[in-house]
Amino acid sequence: MTTRVLFVCLGNICRSPSAEGVFGELAAGLDVTTDSAGTSNWHVGEPPFAPMLAAAIARGYDLSDLRSRQFKAEDFSRHDLIIGMDADNLRDMERLRPPGNDTPVVVFTDFVAAHGADHVPDPYYTGDYDGVLELIEEASRGLMRHLGTQGTDQSH
Repeated sequence: MTTRVLFVCLGNICRSPSAEGVFGELAAGLDVTTDSAGTSNWHVGEPPFAPMLAAAIARGYDLSDLRSRQFKAEDFSRHDLIIGMDADNLRDMERLRPPGNDTPVVVFTDFVAAHGADHVPDPYYTGDYDGVLELIEEASRGLMRHLGTQGTDQSH
């Protein structure tokens, strides 16, 4: 059975498309589908932010085909696991949760064993695209362990 994972951040141009691309690459060949969305509608239809795209490409991840979309209430029924990048994302998504829906919603850093981070920082504001990608890679490996799988860790 395919596990459908949705990654969510604010604008869907930095963190969540990176998580979609990185996790999708590391989990290649597994029965997992990935998607990403933003809680805001600020960048709908736009590709990932150019500096994020460049940093991802430098690490071997091609995000160029991804386009921003807004998170919708229907996403709760379309996915088996929804992963936000920070507590604000979780709060904004929970406001849209349909009554009776029990799809798990967690913070991506829940899958990082010893990092100490409680959220994935937004590089749109911090400028630390490489640091965010490293954290996303670590969380992606933790997510694969959580799902009980082993992907093709290509050590980017």
